[in-house]
Amino acid sequence: MRVCIFGTGYVGLVTGTCLAEVGHDVLCIDVDAAKVEGLNRGVVPIFEPGLTPMVQANHAAGRLRFSVDAASGVAHGEVIFIAVGTPPDEDGSADLKYVLAVAASIGMHLDRPAVVVDKSTVPVGTADKVSARIAAELAARGADIAFEVVSNPEFLKEGAAVEDCLRPDRIVIGTDSAAALDTMKRLYAPFNRNHERIVAMDVRSAELTKYAANAMLATKISFMNEISRIAEEVGADVELVRKGIGSDPRIGWGFIYPGAGYGGSCFPKDVQALAKTALQHGVRTRLLDAVEAVNDAQKSHLFELMVRHYGSVSAIRGKTVALWGLAFKPDTDDMREASSRRMLDHLWDAGAKVRAFDPEAIGEAKRIYGERADLVLCDSSTATLDGADALVVITEWKQFRSPDFGALKNALTDAVLFDGRNLYRPADVEAAGVAYYGIGRGRSVRKG
Repeated sequence: MRVCIFGTGYVGLVTGTCLAEVGHDVLCIDVDAAKVEGLNRGVVPIFEPGLTPMVQANHAAGRLRFSVDAASGVAHGEVIFIAVGTPPDEDGSADLKYVLAVAASIGMHLDRPAVVVDKSTVPVGTADKVSARIAAELAARGADIAFEVVSNPEFLKEGAAVEDCLRPDRIVIGTDSAAALDTMKRLYAPFNRNHERIVAMDVRSAELTKYAANAMLATKISFMNEISRIAEEVGADVELVRKGIGSDPRIGWGFIYPGAGYGGSCFPKDVQALAKTALQHGVRTRLLDAVEAVNDAQKSHLFELMVRHYGSVSAIRGKTVALWGLAFKPDTDDMREASSRRMLDHLWDAGAKVRAFDPEAIGEAKRIYGERADLVLCDSSTATLDGADALVVITEWKQFRSPDFGALKNALTDAVLFDGRNLYRPADVEAAGVAYYGIGRGRSVRKG
C-alpha cells in the first residue's frame, strides 16, 4: 500500500520504517530540510536499537523515502499518517498546532479519497478537529473528496520501539467507518498473522486508550516510589517488598521498580494532558495529580539522600560527583524530562562539579548544556571517577550493573555511592567499604 507519514520524529520514523520493512511504499514528510537530507543519506537523528540499518536497507530498496514536499506526500498516500509532535502547552494541555497544520496541508492537496490516521498522542476529540480542518480546506477549494479520520495510537517503548512496532501486543483502531477499518486491517495484515491483534473501537475511545495506558503505567511507578519512601522510614527494603507483591498475578512485575522518577517524552506530558482534558470536562483527577506530584518529588529524592549523607547542602559545595547515566532510560539518547537533569541542577545549585557518562546521550547533553566549567562529559564510566568524591547512578544501563566495588572504593574520595535505580545489593557495596544509598533500602539509609 502507498503510505504517507507526516513527521520523522520518534513515532513517525519508526512507524514508517517498519511499514516499509513489511513491503509498503512509504514516503515520509518533514519540514526540517536538514533532517530529510540526512535521512536520505542514511543518517538517523535518534538512537533506537535496530532502527538505523532498517532505515538504510529500506531506503536502498526504494520502499522508504523522505521529502519536504507536503503536496507529493498527500498525492502519494492512500493512507496518510499524522505523526508530528504534541508538546505540552503552558497549562499542561497538548498543543495541537502541528497536528492541525498537517490537517490543513492534507485538505489543501487532497485530490482523491484517503484514510487519514492520527498516530500522534492527542486528546479526546482531536479526530473531530482534524476532520473539520481538512473539510474546511476542501470547502475553500470547492472540492468534494471523501476522507475518513482514524485514531491509531502508538504504544512504542523507547529502546524497544522497532520490536514493539514489528510485533505489537495490540493494534488499536478507532473508527466508525467499516471501509476505513478494512483499509487499516489490510495495512496491518503483515503484523497480524499469528493471532488477532487489532482492537477496533470508536474514535474517542481509541484516543482515550492511549492516555489511559500511559497514565496507568505512570501510576504504578509513582505508587512504588511512594512505597519506597515508606520503606526508608520504617526500615524495610522496597526490593523485597517488590518481589513480595510482584509475584501476585493481579499486580505483576511490570513497572513496579522504584527509582529516581520517570521521564521521557510520554509519561510526564500525557499524565498532564489527560488531567487537563478531564478538568475541561469538569472531572477532577485527584489520582493523576498525585501521580505527577509523587514523581516530581521523587526526582529530587536522590539529592536529598546525598544531603543526608553529607549533613547539609553547603557541605556539597566544591565536591566532584561522578554521574552514570543521562538518558531518561536505557537504550535511548532521549533526555527529555530525565531525572539526570534534576540531579544536575541540584548539584550545580549546591556548588558541585559533575563528571558524567552515558553510552548514547553525550551528544544530547552537549546540545542541552553546551560548554560549562562545572560539567565534564566523559567517554567512559571509569573516566568519570577521576578526581570524583561520590558516585551517582541514575540510568540503569546494562554496563553499569556489575562494577568493581573495590575499585570504586579506591577511586572515590568520600567512598559513597547513590544508586538511583537499585542496581546493587547494599551488602556487596558496603563490604567493599563504600557507603550505599538506594531508593527505599531502609537499612542502608538509616545506617547512613
